[in-house]
Amino acid sequence: MFARFAFPALLALSTPASAFELDKMTDAEREQFRQEVRAYLLDNPEVLQEAIAVLQTREREAQTANDAALAQANTDALFNDGYSFVGGNPDGDITLVEFMDYRCGFCKRAFPEVAKLVSNDPNIRYVIKEFPILGEQSVLASRYAIATQQVAGDDVYEEVHNALMAFRGDITPASLERLGDTFGLDNAAITAAMESAEVEAVITKNRELAQKLQISGTPTFIFQDQMVRGYIPLAEMETLIAELREE
Repeated sequence: MFARFAFPALLALSTPASAFELDKMTDAEREQFRQEVRAYLLDNPEVLQEAIAVLQTREREAQTANDAALAQANTDALFNDGYSFVGGNPDGDITLVEFMDYRCGFCKRAFPEVAKLVSNDPNIRYVIKEFPILGEQSVLASRYAIATQQVAGDDVYEEVHNALMAFRGDITPASLERLGDTFGLDNAAITAAMESAEVEAVITKNRELAQKLQISGTPTFIFQDQMVRGYIPLAEMETLIAELREE
């Protein structure tokens, strides 16, 4: 079964289309060919591994090119939507966008590394896209964070965002009220804003943008036009940014 799956890939990689046409062979010739191929692959299984490795590389390259095209087609919505929080250096030479969810374990794992990246590199512009996809608590947290931004401004939003990323318990109205009390916020105003059309619009637009970008998980990072789906450690972020600056 493995050989039957991989052999067409091997042919595609190694044989010009005009030089090999199975449909022009007789039944006997096809059967003989199959037996010879089977024997060759059994004697040389490493050929399958090499072919599959090449295919995987090509698939990754195709995905990277597709992601870059998607990012370039949605530049304004990614980088200048007019409502997402912008941290770091607003005039930085590299813009990093993160689609995140407060209930996402890998987002929480990436959080201190992203913070360190932005702190260490004074030329990074950091855009946060609230993208709650992990249930009701995710939506509740995002509504609270967005409402805080709209009621109290970006500086307070950043503090609340950081606190929610570090938070480990259940996200409930009560826990959010306690969080607001910690920062001396007007919880009544924020709670009222959470159900507003303005907050709903932010979440809806972010979800629509994620769909256009074929993003279905968090965290997802966009470094200029390079998309990274999933967690990436600090060292790899730094390497990617260095490569972008060399282009």
